[in-house]
Amino acid sequence: MAKIRLSRRAFLRSTAAGAAVLGFPLPLRAQPKTFKIGAIHPVTGPLAEPGQACRLGAQMAADAINAAGGIKSKGGLKLELLLGDTQTKPENGRVEAERAVGQGARMLLGSFDSGSTNSMVSVAQQKRVPLLVDIAAADPITANVAKSVKEGQQKVQYVYRNFPTGSSFGRNAVQYFTEIFKEAGVAPKRVVLMHANDLFGTNQMRGFKAAWEAAKPSWEIVEIIPWPEPPSDLSTEVARLKALKPDVIAPITRPASAQLLLPEIRKQRVESLGIVGPGSPGLYEAGQLAALKEDLEYVMASNPWPNFRNPRTQRLAEEYQKRSGGRLFDTNSGYSYDAVFVIADVLERAAKLDDPDAIVDAIHKTTYTAGLMQYGGPIHFNETGDNPNAIPTMVQILKAKPVAVWPKEAALQKFVFPRPKA
Repeated sequence: MAKIRLSRRAFLRSTAAGAAVLGFPLPLRAQPKTFKIGAIHPVTGPLAEPGQACRLGAQMAADAINAAGGIKSKGGLKLELLLGDTQTKPENGRVEAERAVGQGARMLLGSFDSGSTNSMVSVAQQKRVPLLVDIAAADPITANVAKSVKEGQQKVQYVYRNFPTGSSFGRNAVQYFTEIFKEAGVAPKRVVLMHANDLFGTNQMRGFKAAWEAAKPSWEIVEIIPWPEPPSDLSTEVARLKALKPDVIAPITRPASAQLLLPEIRKQRVESLGIVGPGSPGLYEAGQLAALKEDLEYVMASNPWPNFRNPRTQRLAEEYQKRSGGRLFDTNSGYSYDAVFVIADVLERAAKLDDPDAIVDAIHKTTYTAGLMQYGGPIHFNETGDNPNAIPTMVQILKAKPVAVWPKEAALQKFVFPRPKA
């Protein structure tokens, strides 16, 4: 019998065919590598409740993207979140960002409070790792980087934000105040502005004051009362407030300071038409509602908020409630959820994922319309690195639940103002 010699290529072809016929498994191709994102939030410490909401929102988004096939233009690339905890300490933003980059993160996400987010900026710029700010309002976070790039001190901006800035909070708050007063048929004259004196509170105060000066409304900011954050006692500040006889009390609080401020206002029997905040994170959270009870009823605050008129938002809110043990899908979970989808959209369009400048180029070209929060148009990024269509909603606590009440196109219920007298 003549011997038949097979070439190596023919041998491999015949082996593969035989294996297919016999049902033997072939070696699997290498699975797509993951794209690692450092997701850094304060999941312990005083800001643990909103930080945990951010983390869960981000994880749910990554899970949804991966379940739908990952980044399709990159062969089904999956997203992997490298979780970090700032412990509510501003300096830990930098520490956790460096740790995530050391573990292979090619983008950063975070971080809720402006202090820790600001400390992540230097890592993003020095390591050339794009940072998408999901939540943090202080204008300098992006503005300082944009300025340094414009002046030639740095070549590329790697820091972008899909969240309202302090100045945009101020502009919208002044507008909402004026519209609500008009809609209610009342004409308050004396507004007292109070604020935490940390980076967030100071920036928010300046934004609101500047917007008020520019708009020249019929009402006046008669006094600005700061307090050290976190405070141990606010009786002195509330006594000053009472002496000013305010028509409207306008606080910019952190969750911890709200738990001192609002009971002290009740205790000292400060009379007013109502409490309307230009921007106070956390008043809508379950922990705040449980701690403040009646002291929080009828309080309004301007905050970014989910668009619950969107059926997709409603479905996700139900899923979030199940995964969170009954918590509300809100500012924190919502903006972190949207941020991960924005990152996925960027990665789909980026020419190369191993080149941070290619990712930045894709960020610049973003026009994302599928966000679940209340926006004023598509998500995109301006020359400062901010999304100008990120806008807040006036949320009021009614029957122990946060409800969108203004502007009209976002409202699910009519606001109550002035608040009923006890």
